[in-house]
Amino acid sequence: MRSPLFVFALNFLLLASFAAQARGTIDDVVIMGLDRSQDAEIIENIEVSLSLYSSLGKRQGESRLEYLLLQAERETRRALEPFGFYSPTITVDAPRQEGEEHFTVTIHVEKGEPVRVRNAQIVMNGPARYDRYLTQDLEEFRPNPGEVFDHSVYEDSKNRITQRLGERGYFDADFSVRQVLITRADYAADIDLGWDSGARYNMGPTAFQQDYFRPSLLNQLVYWKEGDYFHQGRLDRLRESLIKLDYFSVIDIQPRPEQATEDYRVPIDVNLTLARRSIYSAGLSYGSESGIGVRLGLERRYVNSRGHKLNSEIDYAQNRKQLFSQYRVPAFRWVDGWYGFALSAYDEQTDYIDMRNFRLTASRSGELNQRWTAIASINALRERWSYDINNSGYNRYEYATLIYPEISVDYVNVDDRMFPHRGISANAFVRGGTTSDSAFIQGWARMRWFQGLGSNSRMILRGEGGTTWTNELVGMPPSVRFFAGGDQSIRGYAWREVGPRTPPPDKFALGAKYLVTASAEFEHYFKGGPWGGAIFVDGGDAFDTTPNFRYGVGIGLRWRTLVGPVRIDIAHGLNNPDSQFQLYLNIGANL
Repeated sequence: MRSPLFVFALNFLLLASFAAQARGTIDDVVIMGLDRSQDAEIIENIEVSLSLYSSLGKRQGESRLEYLLLQAERETRRALEPFGFYSPTITVDAPRQEGEEHFTVTIHVEKGEPVRVRNAQIVMNGPARYDRYLTQDLEEFRPNPGEVFDHSVYEDSKNRITQRLGERGYFDADFSVRQVLITRADYAADIDLGWDSGARYNMGPTAFQQDYFRPSLLNQLVYWKEGDYFHQGRLDRLRESLIKLDYFSVIDIQPRPEQATEDYRVPIDVNLTLARRSIYSAGLSYGSESGIGVRLGLERRYVNSRGHKLNSEIDYAQNRKQLFSQYRVPAFRWVDGWYGFALSAYDEQTDYIDMRNFRLTASRSGELNQRWTAIASINALRERWSYDINNSGYNRYEYATLIYPEISVDYVNVDDRMFPHRGISANAFVRGGTTSDSAFIQGWARMRWFQGLGSNSRMILRGEGGTTWTNELVGMPPSVRFFAGGDQSIRGYAWREVGPRTPPPDKFALGAKYLVTASAEFEHYFKGGPWGGAIFVDGGDAFDTTPNFRYGVGIGLRWRTLVGPVRIDIAHGLNNPDSQFQLYLNIGANL
């Protein structure tokens, strides 16, 4: 290995010979001796550290060039140290012909023997030495003896323990010793690192700084007891609960250890700023079956100081009309959730069905944990429907009155709820009831699987299934039967197009006892940007006895936005669809 004196002499001679050539312009800098795949981080750190790059293409005087080349060796050496290489061999080469002003600087790097950890003493003093999470962090501290002393790995391990101390309420924690000795001659690093944790603080009184809602409402969100051990995760859960309420535009939660009592109880200040109470919405809609329509909505984020909510929406189109209104009351005593009371009125006069219904629903929702949400409800339904077969103008209406309970669950376990790259989401319900003519039990489930393929692509697989146990399907209102077709089912077919239908030429949709659909979709985003494309194939059927599977294929345009992906699909059904092509537009994560 070349000695430091030899390297210094070599660089001195280089600079001496270079000085005679006076002025010049550096066109490029080339780093040699490192592997672009294995040493990518080292090369990047060298490039960031070099002053040469700021002088590219600029004509420099003699003294400035001498300085830049001398600094290049020093800057390269320092750039290698964070990765454990303290004794590299670095040669800076800047050859050029006499009279030539433009040239390339080449930096030859031999990393040499890395510095490895010889001894590592990592200790925790105080009550935290009995904390199992901190004990685990100490055991997982890196780098270990025998490993290369990488500064970033060392800092990450150190910062993780310091952060954990704060999260778990050791507010008085500080370093008792913090030292790393590098012995270049032995290529060795000795780590001596220790903390004094001090006492662990407890959860103190929680004060909500707001002047609108009753204190009893927000106090229900504080699920811990005063005197419990402090943990930052408890404050994070409180913040999530407050965000989901949608009452506030600003939520600031601060522990105040400086105001702690003698028994180490930390007061919690929650500063809240009310959001705008009312949200109005309006828009136009169009569907190939529903026709042109208008949508109007009103959401009251909070109706009164008890935190009640009201949401109403009307969708008035040529062939479909729907009114929906829901009143919600906070229900936080068991799990975060709501008591809901809703009514809806629906009128559809399309080529597939003639139907009107009125529905009342009382429900209790609850967030069981971060992934599971459940809703239990009781529903009262009054429905009228008919099929004007052969356009006779005479409609024979069927009527049904149905009261039935329902339990539904949602499961979401994805890496990003706005744009999942990996994970699973699922929805399911079970319901059952009786009418004057029939009794039924019904189950349904749908699951989506997201799998990233590199950084710019993903595969989305979807499966859906439903079944009905009933002694008389014709007595069940169409709104509780199964249909297939449409953007959330089998693309390439219209909504409710797939399944049992009346004989030609009318082909009214009747609804079915069973449902099976599946989909496979591939998305790719160009150069990692917001725009992308998709190809997909869907298949399935709604049926009473034996399935007659239908298939559709298509392509789509994708656009990632702040409110989730915008999806525009055009699809073609492969099994005699009513229309050769169907166009779909969707906004949102589609979980």
